[in-house]
Amino acid sequence: MKKVLLLCLTLIIGQYSLAQKIRFYTPRTVQVVKENGTVFNKKSLVVTAEPEKVKVNVTSNDTATIYRSSELTVIVGKNGISFLDNKGNLIMREGSYSFSPIVRGLDKWSYKIKQGFMVDADEGIYGFGILQNGKMSHRGENRRMEQGNTEDYSNFFQSIKGYGVYWDNYSVTYLNSPVEGVAGELTLESQVGDAINYFFMYGGDADGVIAEMRHLSGKVPMAPLWTYGFHQSRERYSSQAELLEVVDKYRELKIPFDGIVQDWQYWGHSYLWNAMEFLASGYPNPQEMMDRIHNQNAHLSISFWSSFGIGTKGFREFQEKNHLLDFETFPPSGLDGWPPRDDYPSGSRCYDAYSEEARDIYWRNLSRLHRLNIDGWWMDSTEPDFYNYDDSDLDVPTAMGSLRSVRNIYPLMSVEGVYNHQREIDTTKRVFIFTRSYFAGQQRTGANTWSGDITSTWDSFRKQIPGCLNFTLTANPNVHSDIGGFLAGCYNINGWNSAKDNPQFKELYVRWMQCGAFMPMMRSHGTDAQREIYLYGKPGEPVYEAMVDAVKLRYRFLPYIYSQAWQVSQYNDSFMRALFMDFKDDKSTWNNNKQFMFGHNILVCPVLHPLYTEEEIVKSPEIYDLKVNWEEDRTYEVYLPKGVQWYDYWTNEKYSGGTTVNASAPISHSPLYVKAGSILTLGPAVQYANENNFDNIEIVVYPGADADFTLYEDECNNYNYEKGMYSTINLHWNDRSKSLTIGKRNGSFPGMLKSRTFIVKIAGSDAVKEIRYTGKATTVR
Repeated sequence: MKKVLLLCLTLIIGQYSLAQKIRFYTPRTVQVVKENGTVFNKKSLVVTAEPEKVKVNVTSNDTATIYRSSELTVIVGKNGISFLDNKGNLIMREGSYSFSPIVRGLDKWSYKIKQGFMVDADEGIYGFGILQNGKMSHRGENRRMEQGNTEDYSNFFQSIKGYGVYWDNYSVTYLNSPVEGVAGELTLESQVGDAINYFFMYGGDADGVIAEMRHLSGKVPMAPLWTYGFHQSRERYSSQAELLEVVDKYRELKIPFDGIVQDWQYWGHSYLWNAMEFLASGYPNPQEMMDRIHNQNAHLSISFWSSFGIGTKGFREFQEKNHLLDFETFPPSGLDGWPPRDDYPSGSRCYDAYSEEARDIYWRNLSRLHRLNIDGWWMDSTEPDFYNYDDSDLDVPTAMGSLRSVRNIYPLMSVEGVYNHQREIDTTKRVFIFTRSYFAGQQRTGANTWSGDITSTWDSFRKQIPGCLNFTLTANPNVHSDIGGFLAGCYNINGWNSAKDNPQFKELYVRWMQCGAFMPMMRSHGTDAQREIYLYGKPGEPVYEAMVDAVKLRYRFLPYIYSQAWQVSQYNDSFMRALFMDFKDDKSTWNNNKQFMFGHNILVCPVLHPLYTEEEIVKSPEIYDLKVNWEEDRTYEVYLPKGVQWYDYWTNEKYSGGTTVNASAPISHSPLYVKAGSILTLGPAVQYANENNFDNIEIVVYPGADADFTLYEDECNNYNYEKGMYSTINLHWNDRSKSLTIGKRNGSFPGMLKSRTFIVKIAGSDAVKEIRYTGKATTVR
């Protein structure tokens, strides 16, 4: 048998006929479809891959039908389906399943569907999305999975055992997972489905699972280089003069940054909500504003929403074509102020992103901003927002059926609509989107999801680490949080904006900034208190200097970060990596929710508890008089995974893995370690990402094992890299001979440095060698 793409086993159970279809997409990935009396043939909105020509051997006996590829064995028996590796070891087996008919409404003739998956007692389960539960493994979770402001879901999970499951359903879904230490059935139950439809993939480890999922649903495009710099935002800049003042101030103070972010209401009042135009009086000449931003080597990202006010051109176009969804959304009132005035309802409605025609209208309105040469899109409220939410809101019709049936995939439809439209007409700049919600497959747009309007507390800060790591484990590497948290009002003891003078908030903000330097997007944002660094002290003062140093550290790592972005795009790698992804044999890493790897070399250890102030918020004005000696050293406990040795990034002191250490954690920096057998490419001091084209890069070797690293470069802000216009330089450290080989440059692109300086350093040594590199291989001993 040369190939088998679709195989079917039909069972007669009770009063209905159940057809179970097995379809191999790769030797490691198989689709399972269970049909209850009707043929299921809907095209997936997430899965874009076509099945490969997989050689499958099929045998049958009295109890089962067995499908074998080179990597995976699937046994379909009377008691469910089992999945085994190519050595016959059981990976996972199904639990129970059910079909519950829907007898009324738009979803009549569909089912509520449920499928169980058996998990071992000590089996870590990860993924699902951004959850604000503070946990790495989602054992013991029982929740309704519906897109929201601070939690988003993708119906994808993976196991410490090296397999993953994507549940291809877009309705509200319930997760029920057995507690840690108890073997049992993890169940997924969706409110609407025509069939049970899921993909099982065996990757062997987390990276392998992610690679299979991206093969199914799309690889990650490169983001522009500037987006990996620092972004300054607040809720909100109310005029172009105010925004430009911030740009000027950062350049004056020589604080590196690349992005300034314009939040909502630049369109004016709420009846003009999301007009996608600068209509507010504070923006008399938006094109002049854009030119001034660009002349200072900075970039603007701008907010827009899924809802439209009744006075907007968009609203009228959508209404004429019947592309508005009939439920209350934000803003609830046409008047400013909170609480909203119900006697002046806004009438705002969300557009029907499930309609191709509606997505065209959406882009046509957004084009007014695109023509101003705005650099990035902040797609807010892509859940989308509900106001006065009622379960009946999910029964409104959309272009794809009831909203209930497609509720959770709204963000993918909306974000991908913008991504595809811009790519069709603009080849000069890469699409850059950050957004508040997502679904499986959204990584193919390159959009960066942030964790929503979280509170500015230490507890909230701690939850962002496992939240972002589990998001990454759903195969989408682009995630971040508002640095400092969004809602900082609890620190405004002396009135609005007084949090900036509150030492408790200052400490939190500094530590969040130090952590944010190692997230895929480094963006400061929030309400209740302005967030510009220069409001938190003066040059020479510890808090101010700590924040500036965190930003400078980010820019120092840009050559490393951009090269990692290439690994993400080309080889299905990840930025923020849960510790077990690299140290699976160390069981202490399986539930570590405090630390992460950034790439494969850097161990990031955020300080997640206050060391200079108290965590409990002091509600007295006396807090502003608290005398804090920010210059005193503090220590913070971190775990160093076993199996390797570690260098303290700040001192080059060497430690054995498998140990817990009290690391130095002054306010000036958080603990940071580098794995022995690493090569870091570090850039010089710059004010913006593209300032020197990565000349004078330091190549820092951390000996103790052989090491490899690929330095990647391209034009930084177009899609020519997809045509092969980029260069790579392979670096190899031979630990035995103590030699570094800088390989021959492969490839080229317009503007490439023909000749450059590399500064080679060995961690823990004073030896420094300066190399003039012209593209030919050279070895440094």
